[in-house]
Amino acid sequence: MVLMNRSRTEARRSRRAWRSRTGVRFSSALRHEWFLGFSWATSVAFLVYGDALLSGLEHPLWLVVIFAWLFGAVLGSALAVVRHAEHLAVYLGEPYGTLLLTLAVTFVEVTSIAAVMLHGANNPSLARDTLFAVVMIILNGMVGLSLLLGGWRHREQQYNLQGANAYLTVILPLVVLTLILPNFTQTTPGPTLSRAQEIVLALVAIGLYLTFLTLQTGRHRGYFILANNEEDALAGPLRAPRSPGHPALQHAALLVAYLLPVVILAEQFAHPVDYLIETLRFPAALGGVIIAVLVATPEAIGAVRAALANHMQRSINIFLGSVLSTIGLTVPAIIVLSELTRHDIVLGVEHSDVVMILLTLFLCVVTFGSGRTNVIQGVVHVMLFIAYLALIAQA
Repeated sequence: MVLMNRSRTEARRSRRAWRSRTGVRFSSALRHEWFLGFSWATSVAFLVYGDALLSGLEHPLWLVVIFAWLFGAVLGSALAVVRHAEHLAVYLGEPYGTLLLTLAVTFVEVTSIAAVMLHGANNPSLARDTLFAVVMIILNGMVGLSLLLGGWRHREQQYNLQGANAYLTVILPLVVLTLILPNFTQTTPGPTLSRAQEIVLALVAIGLYLTFLTLQTGRHRGYFILANNEEDALAGPLRAPRSPGHPALQHAALLVAYLLPVVILAEQFAHPVDYLIETLRFPAALGGVIIAVLVATPEAIGAVRAALANHMQRSINIFLGSVLSTIGLTVPAIIVLSELTRHDIVLGVEHSDVVMILLTLFLCVVTFGSGRTNVIQGVVHVMLFIAYLALIAQA
């Protein structure tokens, strides 16, 4: 009898302890995922009251409020998507982890481009402006800031030269074929490609990206590691630690839960962006810059953190991998979208942008040609990024 009472007491204690642990985990999840409630509340608000909320954009203060509200909601959701994709990447391993990270970021970018491109007046140059902005923001702004802050704290930083060369070997032809070659083709007028040429470009982009992914996660994985440090063997955002309290299924559910508001809010965000460009006559390239900032910010945070922690190899894997995935996957997706919706797209950059992109590519070859980085290289990239912003402002 005594043994039975003791067994019952221990069972009750075990149940109370389990409920307590469950409650703590649930409370912790609520604290960490509070933004999910904000993003869904924003989505519901614009789905139900969108016409009323977007009807007063002619008032400058209200335009700023709506723009900041939607921009913050989309950016916060994108940051959460990348965070949970990082956790899943740890569980899945390579190459599936890298592919998931890439697809998550590409999905956000394609969704944002499609929402703005299909809303309002036809904007055939939006995809080009976004791709150009992503290249300039990452290869000048993100690279410059990472090298500047990392070099300022650690004087000189090292990375695997073979890995950087592998990235640039694929990035250079993809950028030139996508953003410069259309200016010189004669099949169609202007900086555009014919349908057959677009199909070839899409196949080349996907083929090169998949080849690089195979190299990176297979026989040449060591190219992307410095001094056999497994922590640096990443291609994408900063590696997330394995979290025993958050199983893979939970991260997958939260990733989807954050992705849905991105889809909903991207369409709503197209309204203030179009109003800025079409009504207030802001530079047309501004739409591409805004989308590029949404896409690049999560990875920029990871790259700068890695550089400050003296993990330059990890930082390089982030920003060069980001450019590669943007060109290698976003371009085919936009080409398919334009064919399905019968929206023309302009790909070739023009005038001073051609000089800026060629100068950027040349500077990257010089910067990542020695295996070491320092402050001066970061300063040069930052200054080139400032010149890019000045050219947009004067457009």
